[in-house]
Amino acid sequence: MRTNRKIRIETLAVHAGHSIDAATGAVAMPIHLSTTFERDAEGGYPHGYVYARGANPTRDSLEQGLAALEGGESAAAFGSGLAASSAILQALAPGDQVIAPTDVYHGMTKLLREIYMRWGLEVSFVDMTRIDEIKQAFTPKTKLIWIETPSNPLLKITDISAVAEAAHGAGALCACDNTWAPVVQRPLDLGADFVMHSTTKYLGGHSDVMGGAVIARKAAGFFERVREIQGASGGIPSPFDCWLILRGMRTLPCRMRAHSENALKIATWLVDHPRVDAVHYPGLASHAGHEIAARQMSDFSGMLSFEVGGGAAAALDVAAKTEIFIRATSLGGVESLIEHRASIKGEDPRTPQGLLRLSIGLEHPDDLIEDLAEALE
Repeated sequence: MRTNRKIRIETLAVHAGHSIDAATGAVAMPIHLSTTFERDAEGGYPHGYVYARGANPTRDSLEQGLAALEGGESAAAFGSGLAASSAILQALAPGDQVIAPTDVYHGMTKLLREIYMRWGLEVSFVDMTRIDEIKQAFTPKTKLIWIETPSNPLLKITDISAVAEAAHGAGALCACDNTWAPVVQRPLDLGADFVMHSTTKYLGGHSDVMGGAVIARKAAGFFERVREIQGASGGIPSPFDCWLILRGMRTLPCRMRAHSENALKIATWLVDHPRVDAVHYPGLASHAGHEIAARQMSDFSGMLSFEVGGGAAAALDVAAKTEIFIRATSLGGVESLIEHRASIKGEDPRTPQGLLRLSIGLEHPDDLIEDLAEALE
């Protein structure tokens, strides 16, 4: 898309990474499945492509679209969100320190504790809602602060600008997992150096593709190492996966608006239910992080969790009785999902046993409320 005008996010999402096919005039972007590319008679590569692990035209289009959507200079696509996270950690050196949240996706905790701490990274887990606790964790070895906001599964809110400023003041980089809040939150604009997405979730949007991405505010420097790791380790998405994620991105702003509207309505209803002990959703004025969330988010996304009185048995009983909500792990699809999170995370005292995590889909919110009401009876 060629224009000098400042365009809005809905228009950007439709056109980012897409172009008319020069060979055929096709409006729908082709999928380039080739793993290898022809050399010219002199041994060169006139089209710039050598082998698909290093680059592929469809993946290039996805990466250009992701960078445009998040306002970064460059992006690297991976086969999963954890592969993308791993590339950032691999770009560090043994002995470097990472500061990470205590309330964070359990896959990230596993990655840090069971792989990279054994490899030589030093990791400090802190409450990211407390800037003083973050600053106390700084050492001369601190190289990266990892943010996840809203957090999984308690939806804690981290002040991205404040943490990024603290990181830079200590000579460290700041990366933000923005999987739960694409479009409605723009961490690079708030000072983060990198954004990570599990593109499996909202960006793909239809529970049918797996992927991940790192988007960099600046293409030079540390990101060059991430790009090198992408090609050397080979944790890349297939061309068809890239195409599916690009297609999902075209409707992302409209979907995020509907996810957010539905989630707020359901969270508001849950607050007053007698069997519900707590509701975790940053769109509620009663949420501890609401003020910060309202400042750094344009909407509050479609994820929420709530705690049922009676612990694990009561929560599992509620999940077993839903008919529209599907009992499944993951999030960000058009269908609504319900999950007893403690069953997934295993032994973790920070996850309440009565907590149910909801990924609110695009069904009518009244149908979802009626489904939860029957399950809670």
